[in-house]
Amino acid sequence: MTRHDTLTSEVLRYTAFSPDPRGGNPAGVVLDATGLDDAAQLAIAAELGYSETAFLTAPPEDLGGEPGRAFTVRFFSPLAEVAFCGHATVATAVALAERIGPGDLLFATQAGPVPVTVREADGTLQATLTSVAPHVSDVAEADLAEALAALDWPAADLDPDLPPRIAFAGNNHLVLAAATRDRLAALDYDFDRLAALMRRLDLTTLQLVWRASDAVFHVRDPFPVGGVVEDPATGAAAAAFGAYARELGLVKDGATLTLHQGEDLGRPGLLTVELREGDARVQVSGTATVIGEG
Repeated sequence: MTRHDTLTSEVLRYTAFSPDPRGGNPAGVVLDATGLDDAAQLAIAAELGYSETAFLTAPPEDLGGEPGRAFTVRFFSPLAEVAFCGHATVATAVALAERIGPGDLLFATQAGPVPVTVREADGTLQATLTSVAPHVSDVAEADLAEALAALDWPAADLDPDLPPRIAFAGNNHLVLAAATRDRLAALDYDFDRLAALMRRLDLTTLQLVWRASDAVFHVRDPFPVGGVVEDPATGAAAAAFGAYARELGLVKDGATLTLHQGEDLGRPGLLTVELREGDARVQVSGTATVIGEG
């Protein structure tokens, strides 16, 4: 029996960035999506209703990676395919490690190759993904004004030391920093208006942040373009925020950031972001746990 013989086409349910099934961000995982076309994958994701579901098939011949530990991975929200999803990547990596053992994995995604390493410590599996090459760009004043209007956030409620930017680490995220924790907690936005802006700017989420200390942040991620009001824990946005923090000089290479997400939804999660010296990419780490299968 090969390692691939242990993988199934059933839909697994995991939560990422929390060891508690009641925390983190739920994701669907289909370890063998052979024979499922785009419509079938989208239908499964829509029925499941999580912000993303990951579907695995055989890797392209030129991907590389260890035999039996490389895969093509596609991500579907309830409304559309997404080029990259961090929490579903972590969930998938842990699900694979439970079946084929910890170690290095390589995922071919629409955003590019994403290496993931899974290690076990004290009986807990932790996955670390490495993003594609990130970049950070300015946001037009008119687009920023529209985003704030959709959020119903006065411009005066932004942190002047953390200017708005669009950050990319697999997909685009608009980073907006709240001046206070209360501002971040009071999230009640115009779903359709924000979704229209995000589609026009090709944004996957808004990365709303509040700086608790130099290396600790609380974050929230509206995701209306995926048909979800808010993502409870967002690895792709965490990677983008790492690139943002480096670009703005908030931290130096070698720094580690801690992101708390999901507390305002009652699903607390913990994301660790590393900025390694000599590597422009961003590493995001977290655990995952089963919340059921079906």
